[in-house]
Amino acid sequence: MTPSIVVQYTGLLRNSSHDLWVRLRELLREQGLDPEGTVVVDLLQESLSHEEGRVISADGRVYEFSLYYDQERAGGALDAHLSGWMDITDSWQGGALAPRTEFAFAWKSRSA
Repeated sequence: MTPSIVVQYTGLLRNSSHDLWVRLRELLREQGLDPEGTVVVDLLQESLSHEEGRVISADGRVYEFSLYYDQERAGGALDAHLSGWMDITDSWQGGALAPRTEFAFAWKSRSA
């Protein structure tokens, strides 16, 4: 778990034209988040049908979610949908992603 993932994935969220990142921006907007102010803590492939993600919103809320799509089909990411969207702002300090989330908060405040 390197903190550079936070920087790399946040850059992709904000700037990439790849289907996955285009669709994730749309989905985050539907949840009320501005992709330009959102920091990606992680997006980890769990299977060929979904990834587990964590983001920090511009106002400092932490969210976890599952992103489902057909990764084997060309253009499958454009049909991606979120599941299990959960505000974990009060509980993110536990678990394996806590150090990366802490780094993401520090990086977010330096980058603002």
